Amino acid sequence: MHTVFTQINDWKLVSCSLLSRPSSDDGISTDIAVQDILVLYYSQHGATAELARLIARGIESVPGCQARLRTVPKVSTVCEASEPAIPAQGAPYVEKSDLTECIGLALGSPTRFGNMAAAMKYFIDSTSGEWLAGALAGKPGCVFTSSSSMHGGQESTLLSMMLPLLHHGMLIVGLPFAEAALAATQTGGTPYGVSHVAGVKNDRPLSEDERKLALAQGKRLAEAALKLHNTMQ
Repeated sequence: MHTVFTQINDWKLVSCSLLSRPSSDDGISTDIAVQDILVLYYSQHGATAELARLIARGIESVPGCQARLRTVPKVSTVCEASEPAIPAQGAPYVEKSDLTECIGLALGSPTRFGNMAAAMKYFIDSTSGEWLAGALAGKPGCVFTSSSSMHGGQESTLLSMMLPLLHHGMLIVGLPFAEAALAATQTGGTPYGVSHVAGVKNDRPLSEDERKLALAQGKRLAEAALKLHNTMQ
């Protein structure tokens, strides 16, 4: 697979890829464009962003799929966007067209009192047009999160993030215990989606098991998305 990366600061997974097939006898190229899977996240201290990068790597381990990394801006106390239209660093801000163009979605947010962060909720609440149009209906989706403590509400956050995806008609992809790291982990990781325990100071690196689960979740999502997409062609 030939991949042309568009570097956005230190992010290298926003890419335009071509899946190469052998050239035909007449020398005509048979390259085809791969399918995009949206990895949409909000991150304040970097832990959720790191999970997003690993999920993106898992997605791109599946031939025929590429990750489209996107984030959402912070919101103010009056629920208006408080960030510039283009972020100074990191992934670009999500656009509604990203939802329409993707064949699958990984949604991530840090835990806020057992729920997703306001910035992510604000964006999701603005997608009624896409809901009415069925932009995500029939596509697979998964969720991921991080929290400062082991019992900080990770599982309720993951479950609450599934609800709008179900309203959009998405098919939820979880993490089975067939993944050995899920049974072995001493920190984050749930059947509902990968998670990370960042510590009180939000400076704890991802454990090896958390990293394995993030990669596995991205791969599972990509495999499901590609199979579903191909059956519709």
